[in-house]
This record gives sequence, structure tokens and C-alpha cells, in this order.
Amino acid sequence: MELIDLLESVKDRETFFDFANALLSDKEDEARKEKESPTIYSDKGHNGWVNNNIEGFLDSAIAFTEDNSSWIDEPNLWKKFALFLYGGKIYE
Repeated sequence: MELIDLLESVKDRETFFDFANALLSDKEDEARKEKESPTIYSDKGHNGWVNNNIEGFLDSAIAFTEDNSSWIDEPNLWKKFALFLYGGKIYE
């Protein structure tokens, strides 16, 4: 299942951890790909990650949350946290 599909399916603790583990695997896969063939002329890595350190990841997750308040009313706290983590991957 694609990462975005797992994100959309987050509804409880179990599905949140399914998503979080898939996010980790996605980053590990990108790190392997970058080691074999570095992306030189792109802002993103092979799997679309824009952040390669914890500082950048958290900064982007926070900015994504602040700039995208449309999902702030999402009643599902597990999905809110999954969105926060996903923002750390994709937001610049």
C-alpha cells in the first residue's frame, strides 16, 4: 500500500503505527537510493523527502501544521499526528 493511502486510512493506534512504520521504511529506502545515486539537481530525494535531518524535519512539520489549518478540525487525533509527521517529509 502506498504511503499516502496509509495516511488516509489512519483511524486508531494500530493504523497510526502502520503509517509511522511505513514512513520510516520510506526514509530508509530513500537513504539507500541516495547512497547509490545521489540526487544533485533536486530539492527532494528519490522518495520525495525534503528534509534529511531532525531539525529540518521538525521545522517542516511545524510549518506544515501552521500553514495548513484546514485539517486542524480533524476529530481523529491519530490522523492529526500522522499528518504532522507527513508534513515533515514533504513540506519545505
